[in-house]
Amino acid sequence: MAIVRTVIRRDLTEYRRRLPAALIAVALTVGALAGCSSPALVNMPVHTEGARIWHLTIDSRLVQGTMPLTLVTPAGGGAHRPLLVFLHGLHSLGYDNNSQLTGQMFAALHALGPRAPDIAFPYGDDSWWANTPGAAWSSYVLDEVIPRALKVLHADPRRVAIGGISMGGIGAYAIASFDPGRFCAVGGHSAAIDPGTAGAFGNPKLYGHAQLWLDVGAQDSFLTGDAQLATGLHIPLHMWPGGHDLRYWNAHWNDYLRFYAQALATCR
Repeated sequence: MAIVRTVIRRDLTEYRRRLPAALIAVALTVGALAGCSSPALVNMPVHTEGARIWHLTIDSRLVQGTMPLTLVTPAGGGAHRPLLVFLHGLHSLGYDNNSQLTGQMFAALHALGPRAPDIAFPYGDDSWWANTPGAAWSSYVLDEVIPRALKVLHADPRRVAIGGISMGGIGAYAIASFDPGRFCAVGGHSAAIDPGTAGAFGNPKLYGHAQLWLDVGAQDSFLTGDAQLATGLHIPLHMWPGGHDLRYWNAHWNDYLRFYAQALATCR
């Protein structure tokens, strides 16, 4: 679908109006936690457990540039698998379309066997995956990343989920709200949301039939915002020991991918 989604939903207007100040505060908070997440860990060679990695580019008219896109197909490959779109955290802190290609992710994907989804990891710089006057990042994911991934991988267009870490966690909820009913599942993992803006996303009706997920580390500075969002969405908040870092996310790839696989398998 080639529709450019630049019209902001009415229930997100206040969030968008406050976006610059809110993101400055969030970025400072994430920056204070950055010492726990070294880019050197992100780039270490890993065992892919038989999965195939595709490195592509998209010549985007929506974000006005050539953007990298990483695709992962589980061992065994095959067409008509479901698709998971997974969004990274702030690029300025070392995260990009390849930062989640860790041994823990590949092991968790392999453990799902035939239920494992294809995964698309787009690049989003420090955009917060938001539509702004200069670059329509939410529309980019919906109208350029997903169609390209579906075409290349021959994945099932009826079974698509979206999730992400930190900036990508709240980005996944923002993007899903633009197109209720598009996604089988939406997941936020340590979603970087300020308590003052959590209410903008805390309406289950924004996400259609999608199954929803939120988790956060017990020592994460975004715990309060995530707790408020979970309350508004009427879903449990999965909370485990840890902070806002790669070590925490790597420890829970099995939990994440089991959630997405179950939601995608039962999606109609």
